[in-house]
Amino acid sequence: MKMIPGDRHLKIGGLIFPNMDQCDFTGPFEVLSRIPNSTFHTLWRDKSIVRDMRGLQMVPDTSFEEAPQLDVLLVPGGYGQEEVAADEDVLAFIREQARRALYVYSVCTGALVCGAAGLLHGRKATTHWTAMEALPFYGAIPCDERVVIDGNYVSAGGVTSGIDGALILAALLRGEQVARELQLYMAYDPQPPFDSGSPAKASADVLSAVRARAQAITEQRMATARKYARRA
Repeated sequence: MKMIPGDRHLKIGGLIFPNMDQCDFTGPFEVLSRIPNSTFHTLWRDKSIVRDMRGLQMVPDTSFEEAPQLDVLLVPGGYGQEEVAADEDVLAFIREQARRALYVYSVCTGALVCGAAGLLHGRKATTHWTAMEALPFYGAIPCDERVVIDGNYVSAGGVTSGIDGALILAALLRGEQVARELQLYMAYDPQPPFDSGSPAKASADVLSAVRARAQAITEQRMATARKYARRA
């Protein structure tokens, strides 16, 4: 898809929901909300306060009913993804927006929400490494990459990769120069103190501990994915 002319105003929206992982939203928000000649809408079914999975409070500014047709829809993840993926009102909103959006962008287990909405059939996608095995049940082709682009569907892996994907989206929408300027303004120059940011790099004891911590939600996500596959 070609870069969008700079004089075209872009409407960008990010979904928020109870028990989400706020960084899946706020990381990309730092980039997407700064794209020139654009408006960013924070979306939920109504305008009541939303608490993320650690208790952070966020307030939507646009209800589903008020939302314009978006050029970009951001779908984050988090433990609350399970409830959202079973909510037909939310899935219908995502499907309707996706029909005419330039891009749908999922971060982390937001990919599973998009899968539940029926957007992943035959598409390459990534998600958090603990949920990768669930993707095929939604008809997706799993790709163990930080950011994956398949047509107008963009997906990013776990949490912090949402910033990377948002910068790629900024480049697709407004060109690399704009994306580089946004990266510099944010001082986004990752130099992590530990090299444990992926299962391939983490030590065996660290990997085992994190897998154990995520076991319950991982099993729940797999059960939900299998149910979807049986219905589909």
